[in-house]
Amino acid sequence: MIVGAIMLQLPLPDGLSSAGMAVLAMSVMATILFITEPIPLPTVALLIIVGQVILLGIDSSEVARSLMKDSVLFIMGSLMLAVAVVKQKLDKRLAYFIVRITGTKTSRIAFGISVVSGLLASIIGEHTVAAMMLPVGITLITLTSDDPKKVRNLAAVLLFSISYGCSVAGIGTPSGGARNAIMIGYWKEFFYDPTNPETFKFIIDYMTWMAYAYPMFLIQLPFVTAILLLTFKPEHNDLSRAVVKLRAQVQSEGSMKGGDYLAIVIFFLTLLGWIFLSSDLGMGTIALLGAAAFLIAGLVKWEDVNSGVNWGVVLLYAAAISLGVQMKDTGAAIWVAESFLSILTPLGADSGVGLWAAVSLLTTSVTNTMSNGAAVAVLGPIVLKLAVVANESPIILGFITSVSSAFAYLTVVGTPACTIVYASGYLKATDFLVVGWKMVIMSTILMLLAASIYWPLLTG
Repeated sequence: MIVGAIMLQLPLPDGLSSAGMAVLAMSVMATILFITEPIPLPTVALLIIVGQVILLGIDSSEVARSLMKDSVLFIMGSLMLAVAVVKQKLDKRLAYFIVRITGTKTSRIAFGISVVSGLLASIIGEHTVAAMMLPVGITLITLTSDDPKKVRNLAAVLLFSISYGCSVAGIGTPSGGARNAIMIGYWKEFFYDPTNPETFKFIIDYMTWMAYAYPMFLIQLPFVTAILLLTFKPEHNDLSRAVVKLRAQVQSEGSMKGGDYLAIVIFFLTLLGWIFLSSDLGMGTIALLGAAAFLIAGLVKWEDVNSGVNWGVVLLYAAAISLGVQMKDTGAAIWVAESFLSILTPLGADSGVGLWAAVSLLTTSVTNTMSNGAAVAVLGPIVLKLAVVANESPIILGFITSVSSAFAYLTVVGTPACTIVYASGYLKATDFLVVGWKMVIMSTILMLLAASIYWPLLTG
Protein backbone atom coordinates (compact mmCIF):
# COMPACT_ATOMS: atom_id res chain seq x y z
CA MET A 1 0.00 0.00 0.00
CA ILE A 2 2.87 2.38 0.84
CA VAL A 3 4.61 1.65 -2.47
CA GLY A 4 1.38 2.27 -4.39
CA ALA A 5 0.71 5.52 -2.55
CA ILE A 6 4.24 6.76 -3.32
CA MET A 7 3.88 5.87 -7.02
CA LEU A 8 0.62 7.81 -7.25
CA GLN A 9 2.37 10.92 -5.89
CA LEU A 10 5.29 10.81 -8.33
CA PRO A 11 5.45 13.19 -11.30
CA LEU A 12 4.05 11.62 -14.45
CA PRO A 13 6.77 10.35 -16.81
CA ASP A 14 6.63 11.51 -20.43
CA GLY A 15 4.09 9.54 -22.44
CA LEU A 16 2.22 8.11 -19.44
CA SER A 17 -1.25 9.30 -18.46
CA SER A 18 -2.48 9.61 -14.89
CA ALA A 19 -4.78 6.61 -15.49
CA GLY A 20 -1.79 4.68 -16.80
CA MET A 21 0.20 5.54 -13.66
CA ALA A 22 -2.72 4.37 -11.51
CA VAL A 23 -2.81 1.04 -13.36
CA LEU A 24 0.96 0.64 -12.97
CA ALA A 25 0.67 1.38 -9.25
CA MET A 26 -2.06 -1.24 -8.94
CA SER A 27 0.03 -3.76 -10.90
CA VAL A 28 3.13 -3.18 -8.75
CA MET A 29 1.06 -3.46 -5.57
CA ALA A 30 -0.57 -6.66 -6.82
CA THR A 31 2.82 -8.15 -7.75
CA ILE A 32 4.25 -7.39 -4.30
CA LEU A 33 1.22 -8.97 -2.67
CA PHE A 34 1.43 -12.01 -4.98
CA ILE A 35 5.04 -12.60 -3.93
CA THR A 36 4.92 -11.83 -0.22
CA GLU A 37 1.34 -13.05 0.49
CA PRO A 38 0.70 -10.93 3.60
CA ILE A 39 -3.01 -11.28 2.84
CA PRO A 40 -4.95 -14.10 1.12
CA LEU A 41 -4.49 -13.90 -2.66
CA PRO A 42 -8.24 -13.69 -3.36
CA THR A 43 -8.20 -10.51 -1.27
CA VAL A 44 -5.73 -9.08 -3.78
CA ALA A 45 -8.32 -9.80 -6.47
CA LEU A 46 -10.94 -7.88 -4.51
CA LEU A 47 -8.57 -4.91 -4.17
CA ILE A 48 -7.91 -4.95 -7.93
CA ILE A 49 -11.65 -4.78 -8.61
CA VAL A 50 -12.24 -1.99 -6.09
CA GLY A 51 -9.16 -0.12 -7.33
CA GLN A 52 -10.47 0.02 -10.89
CA VAL A 53 -13.63 1.73 -9.65
CA ILE A 54 -11.98 4.14 -7.20
CA LEU A 55 -8.65 4.96 -8.87
CA LEU A 56 -9.66 4.71 -12.54
CA GLY A 57 -13.24 5.90 -12.22
CA ILE A 58 -14.63 2.97 -14.19
CA ASP A 59 -18.30 2.13 -13.67
CA SER A 60 -18.62 -0.92 -11.43
CA SER A 61 -20.88 -2.69 -13.94
CA GLU A 62 -18.19 -2.26 -16.60
CA VAL A 63 -15.59 -3.73 -14.26
CA ALA A 64 -17.90 -6.65 -13.52
CA ARG A 65 -18.31 -7.34 -17.26
CA SER A 66 -14.53 -7.35 -17.72
CA LEU A 67 -14.14 -10.12 -15.14
CA MET A 68 -16.06 -12.85 -16.97
CA LYS A 69 -14.08 -13.63 -20.10
CA ASP A 70 -14.21 -17.04 -21.79
CA SER A 71 -10.73 -17.75 -20.39
CA VAL A 72 -12.06 -17.29 -16.84
CA LEU A 73 -14.98 -19.64 -17.53
CA PHE A 74 -12.45 -22.09 -18.94
CA ILE A 75 -10.32 -21.92 -15.78
CA MET A 76 -13.40 -22.40 -13.60
CA GLY A 77 -14.67 -25.35 -15.65
CA SER A 78 -11.23 -26.98 -15.71
CA LEU A 79 -10.98 -26.80 -11.91
CA MET A 80 -14.42 -28.39 -11.61
CA LEU A 81 -13.40 -31.16 -14.02
CA ALA A 82 -10.25 -31.73 -11.99
CA VAL A 83 -12.28 -32.40 -8.85
CA ALA A 84 -14.46 -34.87 -10.74
CA VAL A 85 -11.45 -36.74 -12.15
CA VAL A 86 -9.65 -37.02 -8.80
CA LYS A 87 -12.87 -38.30 -7.22
CA GLN A 88 -12.59 -41.53 -9.24
CA LYS A 89 -9.49 -42.67 -7.27
CA LEU A 90 -7.68 -44.53 -10.03
CA ASP A 91 -4.14 -43.85 -8.74
CA LYS A 92 -3.02 -47.44 -7.96
CA ARG A 93 -4.43 -48.72 -11.23
CA LEU A 94 -2.55 -45.93 -12.99
CA ALA A 95 0.70 -46.87 -11.22
CA TYR A 96 0.30 -50.49 -12.22
CA PHE A 97 -0.57 -49.49 -15.77
CA ILE A 98 2.69 -47.52 -15.98
CA VAL A 99 4.95 -50.30 -14.72
CA ARG A 100 3.27 -52.87 -16.96
CA ILE A 101 4.33 -50.76 -19.93
CA THR A 102 7.78 -49.64 -18.74
CA GLY A 103 8.99 -52.74 -16.91
CA THR A 104 10.66 -52.64 -13.52
CA LYS A 105 13.86 -50.70 -14.22
CA THR A 106 13.93 -47.44 -12.26
CA SER A 107 15.00 -45.31 -15.23
CA ARG A 108 12.14 -46.60 -17.37
CA ILE A 109 9.59 -46.19 -14.57
CA ALA A 110 10.77 -42.60 -14.00
CA PHE A 111 10.40 -41.87 -17.71
CA GLY A 112 6.99 -43.55 -17.74
CA ILE A 113 5.83 -41.43 -14.79
CA SER A 114 7.00 -38.27 -16.58
CA VAL A 115 5.21 -39.30 -19.77
CA VAL A 116 1.92 -40.18 -18.07
CA SER A 117 2.07 -37.11 -15.82
CA GLY A 118 2.81 -35.00 -18.86
CA LEU A 119 0.09 -36.43 -21.08
CA LEU A 120 -2.49 -35.89 -18.35
CA ALA A 121 -1.20 -32.45 -17.31
CA SER A 122 -1.34 -31.23 -20.89
CA ILE A 123 -5.11 -31.71 -20.73
CA ILE A 124 -6.43 -31.19 -17.20
CA GLY A 125 -3.92 -28.97 -15.39
CA GLU A 126 -0.76 -29.79 -13.49
CA HIS A 127 -2.10 -29.34 -9.95
CA THR A 128 -4.76 -31.97 -10.59
CA VAL A 129 -2.32 -34.43 -12.14
CA ALA A 130 0.25 -33.90 -9.38
CA ALA A 131 -2.44 -34.68 -6.81
CA MET A 132 -3.41 -37.82 -8.76
CA MET A 133 0.16 -39.00 -9.37
CA LEU A 134 1.65 -38.30 -5.94
CA PRO A 135 0.09 -41.47 -4.47
CA VAL A 136 1.55 -43.36 -7.44
CA GLY A 137 5.08 -42.18 -6.64
CA ILE A 138 4.71 -42.66 -2.89
CA THR A 139 3.30 -46.17 -3.42
CA LEU A 140 6.38 -47.21 -5.40
CA ILE A 141 8.71 -45.56 -2.86
CA THR A 142 7.12 -47.07 0.26
CA LEU A 143 6.83 -50.53 -1.33
CA THR A 144 10.58 -50.35 -1.97
CA SER A 145 11.54 -49.33 1.59
CA ASP A 146 9.80 -48.09 4.73
CA ASP A 147 12.88 -46.02 5.65
CA PRO A 148 12.89 -42.70 3.74
CA LYS A 149 16.66 -42.34 4.28
CA LYS A 150 17.31 -45.52 2.30
CA VAL A 151 15.38 -44.28 -0.74
CA ARG A 152 16.28 -40.58 -0.63
CA ASN A 153 17.50 -40.33 -4.23
CA LEU A 154 14.91 -42.75 -5.58
CA ALA A 155 12.19 -40.59 -4.04
CA ALA A 156 13.69 -37.46 -5.59
CA VAL A 157 13.78 -39.03 -9.06
CA LEU A 158 10.21 -40.36 -8.93
CA LEU A 159 8.65 -37.27 -7.31
CA PHE A 160 10.47 -34.79 -9.55
CA SER A 161 9.40 -36.93 -12.51
CA ILE A 162 5.84 -36.07 -11.49
CA SER A 163 6.31 -32.34 -10.88
CA TYR A 164 8.62 -31.62 -13.82
CA GLY A 165 6.63 -33.90 -16.12
CA CYS A 166 3.59 -31.78 -15.25
CA SER A 167 5.50 -28.51 -15.66
CA VAL A 168 6.87 -29.20 -19.14
CA ALA A 169 3.48 -30.53 -20.24
CA GLY A 170 1.39 -27.62 -18.97
CA ILE A 171 2.38 -25.67 -22.08
CA GLY A 172 1.06 -28.35 -24.45
CA THR A 173 -2.60 -27.37 -24.75
CA PRO A 174 -4.85 -24.47 -23.67
CA SER A 175 -6.33 -26.71 -20.97
CA GLY A 176 -2.88 -27.46 -19.57
CA GLY A 177 -2.85 -24.32 -17.45
CA ALA A 178 -4.55 -21.02 -16.76
CA ARG A 179 -1.60 -19.14 -18.27
CA ASN A 180 -2.41 -20.54 -21.71
CA ALA A 181 -6.04 -19.47 -21.61
CA ILE A 182 -4.98 -16.04 -20.33
CA MET A 183 -2.57 -15.51 -23.23
CA ILE A 184 -5.20 -16.61 -25.76
CA GLY A 185 -7.57 -14.10 -24.23
CA TYR A 186 -4.98 -11.33 -24.47
CA TRP A 187 -4.27 -12.07 -28.14
CA LYS A 188 -7.96 -11.76 -28.91
CA GLU A 189 -8.41 -8.66 -26.75
CA PHE A 190 -5.37 -6.82 -28.13
CA PHE A 191 -5.32 -7.73 -31.80
CA TYR A 192 -8.57 -9.29 -32.99
CA ASP A 193 -11.01 -7.15 -34.97
CA PRO A 194 -14.00 -9.08 -36.35
CA THR A 195 -14.30 -6.56 -39.21
CA ASN A 196 -10.70 -7.06 -40.33
CA PRO A 197 -9.85 -10.45 -41.91
CA GLU A 198 -6.13 -9.79 -41.30
CA THR A 199 -6.62 -10.17 -37.54
CA PHE A 200 -8.11 -13.66 -37.72
CA LYS A 201 -4.60 -15.12 -37.30
CA PHE A 202 -4.76 -14.02 -33.66
CA ILE A 203 -7.63 -16.42 -32.96
CA ILE A 204 -5.62 -19.29 -31.52
CA ASP A 205 -7.83 -22.35 -31.08
CA TYR A 206 -7.08 -25.61 -29.27
CA MET A 207 -5.41 -27.39 -32.19
CA THR A 208 -3.37 -24.36 -33.26
CA TRP A 209 -1.95 -24.03 -29.76
CA MET A 210 -1.06 -27.72 -29.77
CA ALA A 211 0.71 -27.35 -33.10
CA TYR A 212 2.99 -24.71 -31.55
CA ALA A 213 3.58 -26.12 -28.08
CA TYR A 214 2.98 -29.88 -27.98
CA PRO A 215 6.15 -30.89 -29.86
CA MET A 216 8.26 -28.90 -27.41
CA PHE A 217 6.63 -30.68 -24.48
CA LEU A 218 7.36 -34.11 -26.00
CA ILE A 219 10.98 -33.25 -26.82
CA GLN A 220 11.65 -32.18 -23.23
CA LEU A 221 10.50 -35.46 -21.64
CA PRO A 222 13.65 -37.57 -22.19
CA PHE A 223 15.80 -34.63 -21.08
CA VAL A 224 13.81 -34.44 -17.83
CA THR A 225 14.56 -38.08 -17.00
CA ALA A 226 18.22 -37.78 -17.99
CA ILE A 227 18.75 -34.68 -15.82
CA LEU A 228 17.04 -36.29 -12.82
CA LEU A 229 19.03 -39.55 -13.07
CA LEU A 230 22.30 -37.64 -13.37
CA THR A 231 21.49 -35.34 -10.47
CA PHE A 232 20.03 -37.94 -8.09
CA LYS A 233 21.49 -41.41 -8.57
CA PRO A 234 18.78 -43.84 -7.31
CA GLU A 235 19.68 -46.38 -4.63
CA HIS A 236 17.71 -49.07 -6.51
CA ASN A 237 18.04 -49.61 -10.26
CA ASP A 238 15.18 -52.11 -10.30
CA LEU A 239 11.83 -51.98 -8.46
CA SER A 240 10.69 -55.58 -8.97
CA ARG A 241 9.74 -56.12 -5.33
CA ALA A 242 7.63 -52.96 -5.24
CA VAL A 243 5.87 -53.94 -8.46
CA VAL A 244 4.95 -57.40 -7.09
CA LYS A 245 3.34 -55.81 -4.01
CA LEU A 246 1.56 -53.23 -6.18
CA ARG A 247 0.10 -55.91 -8.43
CA ALA A 248 -1.31 -57.72 -5.40
CA GLN A 249 -2.98 -54.53 -4.14
CA VAL A 250 -4.57 -53.77 -7.52
CA GLN A 251 -5.88 -57.31 -7.90
CA SER A 252 -7.44 -57.14 -4.44
CA GLU A 253 -9.52 -54.11 -5.50
CA GLY A 254 -11.19 -56.02 -8.32
CA SER A 255 -12.02 -54.84 -11.83
CA MET A 256 -13.08 -51.35 -12.89
CA LYS A 257 -16.73 -50.46 -12.44
CA GLY A 258 -19.22 -48.85 -14.80
CA GLY A 259 -18.80 -45.44 -13.20
CA ASP A 260 -15.07 -45.53 -13.91
CA TYR A 261 -15.65 -46.14 -17.61
CA LEU A 262 -18.37 -43.47 -17.77
CA ALA A 263 -16.00 -40.93 -16.22
CA ILE A 264 -13.39 -41.72 -18.86
CA VAL A 265 -15.96 -41.35 -21.66
CA ILE A 266 -17.20 -37.96 -20.39
CA PHE A 267 -13.66 -36.69 -20.01
CA PHE A 268 -12.66 -37.64 -23.55
CA LEU A 269 -15.87 -36.19 -24.98
CA THR A 270 -14.94 -32.92 -23.26
CA LEU A 271 -11.47 -33.13 -24.77
CA LEU A 272 -12.96 -33.70 -28.24
CA GLY A 273 -15.20 -30.70 -27.68
CA TRP A 274 -12.17 -28.53 -26.91
CA ILE A 275 -10.46 -29.74 -30.06
CA PHE A 276 -13.31 -29.46 -32.55
CA LEU A 277 -15.87 -27.01 -31.09
CA SER A 278 -13.88 -24.44 -29.10
CA SER A 279 -13.70 -21.97 -31.99
CA ASP A 280 -17.52 -21.87 -32.18
CA LEU A 281 -18.64 -22.37 -28.57
CA GLY A 282 -15.60 -21.17 -26.64
CA MET A 283 -13.34 -23.36 -24.49
CA GLY A 284 -15.03 -22.10 -21.32
CA THR A 285 -18.47 -23.24 -22.41
CA ILE A 286 -17.20 -26.73 -23.20
CA ALA A 287 -15.36 -26.99 -19.87
CA LEU A 288 -18.54 -26.06 -17.98
CA LEU A 289 -20.55 -28.54 -20.07
CA GLY A 290 -18.11 -31.31 -19.17
CA ALA A 291 -18.32 -30.44 -15.48
CA ALA A 292 -22.11 -30.43 -15.69
CA ALA A 293 -22.03 -33.89 -17.33
CA PHE A 294 -20.09 -35.31 -14.37
CA LEU A 295 -22.66 -33.82 -11.99
CA ILE A 296 -25.66 -35.03 -14.01
CA ALA A 297 -24.21 -38.55 -14.21
CA GLY A 298 -23.82 -38.60 -10.43
CA LEU A 299 -20.06 -39.24 -10.64
CA VAL A 300 -19.38 -36.28 -8.38
CA LYS A 301 -21.57 -34.34 -5.97
CA TRP A 302 -21.90 -30.57 -5.96
CA GLU A 303 -20.67 -30.60 -2.35
CA ASP A 304 -17.43 -32.20 -3.61
CA VAL A 305 -17.06 -29.61 -6.37
CA ASN A 306 -17.91 -26.75 -4.03
CA SER A 307 -15.31 -27.83 -1.48
CA GLY A 308 -12.72 -29.03 -3.98
CA VAL A 309 -12.58 -26.02 -6.31
CA ASN A 310 -10.52 -23.09 -5.11
CA TRP A 311 -12.99 -20.36 -6.06
CA GLY A 312 -10.51 -17.77 -4.89
CA VAL A 313 -8.21 -18.82 -7.74
CA VAL A 314 -11.01 -18.18 -10.25
CA LEU A 315 -11.58 -14.73 -8.77
CA LEU A 316 -7.85 -14.02 -8.77
CA TYR A 317 -7.39 -14.80 -12.45
CA ALA A 318 -10.53 -12.87 -13.37
CA ALA A 319 -9.27 -9.77 -11.59
CA ALA A 320 -5.74 -10.12 -12.99
CA ILE A 321 -7.05 -10.42 -16.56
CA SER A 322 -9.30 -7.42 -16.01
CA LEU A 323 -6.32 -5.40 -14.80
CA GLY A 324 -4.35 -6.54 -17.84
CA VAL A 325 -7.04 -5.13 -20.12
CA GLN A 326 -6.77 -1.80 -18.29
CA MET A 327 -3.00 -1.91 -18.83
CA LYS A 328 -3.75 -1.90 -22.54
CA ASP A 329 -6.59 0.62 -22.55
CA THR A 330 -4.76 3.25 -20.47
CA GLY A 331 -1.53 2.99 -22.48
CA ALA A 332 0.44 1.73 -19.47
CA ALA A 333 1.42 -1.52 -21.23
CA ILE A 334 2.92 0.19 -24.25
CA TRP A 335 4.75 2.72 -22.04
CA VAL A 336 6.36 -0.09 -20.02
CA ALA A 337 7.16 -1.97 -23.24
CA GLU A 338 8.90 1.06 -24.75
CA SER A 339 10.84 1.67 -21.52
CA PHE A 340 11.92 -1.99 -21.35
CA LEU A 341 12.98 -1.89 -25.00
CA SER A 342 15.05 1.27 -24.42
CA ILE A 343 17.00 -0.63 -21.73
CA LEU A 344 17.60 -3.60 -24.03
CA THR A 345 18.67 -1.55 -27.07
CA PRO A 346 22.17 -0.61 -25.79
CA LEU A 347 22.69 -4.29 -24.96
CA GLY A 348 21.80 -5.36 -28.49
CA ALA A 349 18.80 -7.30 -27.21
CA ASP A 350 16.06 -5.19 -28.74
CA SER A 351 15.10 -7.73 -31.40
CA GLY A 352 15.39 -11.36 -32.43
CA VAL A 353 16.93 -13.97 -30.16
CA GLY A 354 18.29 -11.35 -27.76
CA LEU A 355 14.81 -9.96 -27.13
CA TRP A 356 13.32 -13.45 -26.86
CA ALA A 357 15.94 -14.45 -24.29
CA ALA A 358 15.33 -11.24 -22.30
CA VAL A 359 11.56 -11.84 -22.23
CA SER A 360 12.12 -15.48 -21.25
CA LEU A 361 14.52 -14.50 -18.45
CA LEU A 362 12.07 -11.91 -17.14
CA THR A 363 9.16 -14.38 -17.20
CA THR A 364 11.22 -17.16 -15.59
CA SER A 365 12.25 -14.84 -12.77
CA VAL A 366 8.68 -13.74 -12.13
CA THR A 367 7.09 -17.20 -12.40
CA ASN A 368 9.42 -18.62 -9.73
CA THR A 369 8.00 -16.13 -7.23
CA MET A 370 4.28 -16.32 -8.07
CA SER A 371 1.87 -18.63 -9.88
CA ASN A 372 2.47 -19.01 -13.61
CA GLY A 373 -1.06 -17.81 -14.36
CA ALA A 374 -0.49 -14.64 -12.37
CA ALA A 375 2.89 -14.15 -14.07
CA VAL A 376 1.32 -14.26 -17.53
CA ALA A 377 -1.59 -12.09 -16.41
CA VAL A 378 0.87 -9.41 -15.25
CA LEU A 379 3.45 -9.67 -18.05
CA GLY A 380 1.17 -10.52 -21.00
CA PRO A 381 -0.02 -6.99 -21.83
CA ILE A 382 3.53 -5.63 -21.56
CA VAL A 383 5.06 -8.33 -23.75
CA LEU A 384 2.40 -8.05 -26.47
CA LYS A 385 2.85 -4.30 -26.67
CA LEU A 386 6.60 -4.84 -26.65
CA ALA A 387 6.20 -7.05 -29.71
CA VAL A 388 4.40 -4.24 -31.55
CA VAL A 389 7.02 -1.63 -30.63
CA ALA A 390 9.93 -3.94 -31.52
CA ASN A 391 8.21 -5.08 -34.75
CA GLU A 392 8.30 -8.67 -33.54
CA SER A 393 5.57 -11.31 -33.91
CA PRO A 394 3.08 -11.03 -31.01
CA ILE A 395 2.35 -14.72 -31.51
CA ILE A 396 5.97 -15.79 -30.98
CA LEU A 397 6.61 -13.42 -28.07
CA GLY A 398 3.29 -14.48 -26.53
CA PHE A 399 4.26 -18.14 -26.75
CA ILE A 400 7.70 -17.37 -25.31
CA THR A 401 6.00 -15.73 -22.32
CA SER A 402 3.53 -18.57 -21.77
CA VAL A 403 6.12 -21.31 -22.23
CA SER A 404 8.69 -19.57 -20.01
CA SER A 405 6.09 -19.28 -17.27
CA ALA A 406 6.38 -23.08 -17.00
CA PHE A 407 10.07 -22.82 -16.04
CA ALA A 408 9.21 -22.54 -12.32
CA TYR A 409 11.65 -25.31 -11.44
CA LEU A 410 13.67 -23.48 -8.80
CA THR A 411 11.36 -23.04 -5.83
CA VAL A 412 8.82 -25.02 -3.86
CA VAL A 413 6.15 -22.37 -4.49
CA GLY A 414 6.92 -22.01 -8.19
CA THR A 415 4.09 -24.27 -9.30
CA PRO A 416 1.32 -26.22 -7.56
CA ALA A 417 2.95 -29.44 -8.78
CA CYS A 418 6.21 -28.59 -7.00
CA THR A 419 4.35 -27.65 -3.83
CA ILE A 420 2.37 -30.90 -3.89
CA VAL A 421 5.38 -33.22 -4.26
CA TYR A 422 7.31 -31.23 -1.65
CA ALA A 423 4.42 -31.78 0.77
CA SER A 424 5.17 -35.53 0.62
CA GLY A 425 8.06 -34.97 3.05
CA TYR A 426 10.65 -36.75 0.90
CA LEU A 427 12.19 -33.60 -0.64
CA LYS A 428 14.14 -30.61 0.68
CA ALA A 429 13.71 -27.06 -0.60
CA THR A 430 17.37 -27.09 -1.71
CA ASP A 431 16.68 -30.08 -3.97
CA PHE A 432 14.70 -27.78 -6.26
CA LEU A 433 17.68 -25.46 -6.69
CA VAL A 434 20.12 -28.34 -7.22
CA VAL A 435 18.20 -29.73 -10.18
CA GLY A 436 16.11 -26.71 -11.17
CA TRP A 437 18.85 -24.60 -12.78
CA LYS A 438 19.68 -27.47 -15.13
CA MET A 439 16.02 -27.71 -16.10
CA VAL A 440 15.82 -23.96 -16.76
CA ILE A 441 18.83 -24.06 -19.09
CA MET A 442 17.53 -27.10 -20.98
CA SER A 443 14.00 -25.73 -21.42
CA THR A 444 15.19 -22.25 -22.43
CA ILE A 445 17.53 -23.59 -25.11
CA LEU A 446 14.85 -25.83 -26.60
CA MET A 447 12.29 -23.00 -26.56
CA LEU A 448 14.65 -20.55 -28.30
CA LEU A 449 15.38 -23.20 -30.93
CA ALA A 450 11.65 -23.67 -31.46
CA ALA A 451 11.14 -19.90 -31.72
CA SER A 452 13.97 -19.62 -34.25
CA ILE A 453 13.25 -22.63 -36.45
CA TYR A 454 9.81 -24.18 -35.88
CA TRP A 455 7.36 -21.43 -34.87
CA PRO A 456 8.14 -19.14 -37.84
CA LEU A 457 7.00 -21.98 -40.13
CA LEU A 458 3.57 -21.88 -38.43
CA THR A 459 3.21 -18.10 -38.31
CA GLY A 460 4.19 -17.72 -41.93
